[in-house]
Amino acid sequence: MADGDMGRWGRRAVLRRTALLAGGAVLGVAATAQSTWIADRRLALAGGPSSATLGNRHQQVGAGAVEVTWGVQTGERFVALTFDDGPRPHWTPMVLDTLARYAVPATFFLIGEQARQHAALVRDRLGGHEVGNHSWAHHDLARMNAHAAYDDLKRSHDAIAEATGVAPRLLRPPWGHLGGAVLHAAARLDYRLVLWTLQMVEREFPHDPTGHARRIVADVQPGTILLGHDVGTEQRLVALRGLPDMITGLRARGYTFVTVSQLLRRAAVV
Repeated sequence: MADGDMGRWGRRAVLRRTALLAGGAVLGVAATAQSTWIADRRLALAGGPSSATLGNRHQQVGAGAVEVTWGVQTGERFVALTFDDGPRPHWTPMVLDTLARYAVPATFFLIGEQARQHAALVRDRLGGHEVGNHSWAHHDLARMNAHAAYDDLKRSHDAIAEATGVAPRLLRPPWGHLGGAVLHAAARLDYRLVLWTLQMVEREFPHDPTGHARRIVADVQPGTILLGHDVGTEQRLVALRGLPDMITGLRARGYTFVTVSQLLRRAAVV
């Protein structure tokens, strides 16, 4: 083979290899893109945890609207005190006793399973207070599909209504985790989704209820939804033991305690 032919053959071979490599790269990109698309498609399948729809079927969501609230914007000094994860013996009665002593209304986001098991703890003791749904057993609703999330919340809804005599109209999902299926279930049950503006910080004040109360009093702003717990580990008692100081401290700053629904009626949502 002549030198010129060898050069031309070499160039053609290089070009063929380059084309094959480029083609492979394009196919690789296409395969990756297809894989990503399939993964995204899996994530967003109708009725899945991330999807807020049931696909092309009727959505069965009543008015078809759900709002999410962290707090409200207001120039007036209102604060909503909320408690999650109850009811349970020991702590829930202690909280109710303190609230009764200071005539403070609060909103209790109840676990349906606990409400059924400990109905006597809250029966006839929630006058002036408000109840919300916090799921059946504090499992992560954001990992459930639309049907499972709805079934969990409906089961809890019925148990809370039976235990308290009041059907909840508010939902706080465990850990504040939201997913499309949670939104869909909330719309079906005609719930308002309520998160929080400020949370108790018990770990920062071990064995110092007064210090913890002082911190919370300083951090509250008008329209705050304040998150506490009437169930949990021993460290959470710091907040509950400091509840009287928290109440008197906020009142000294001119704050009025209201339920979440009362707060929502008084101001525009942030």
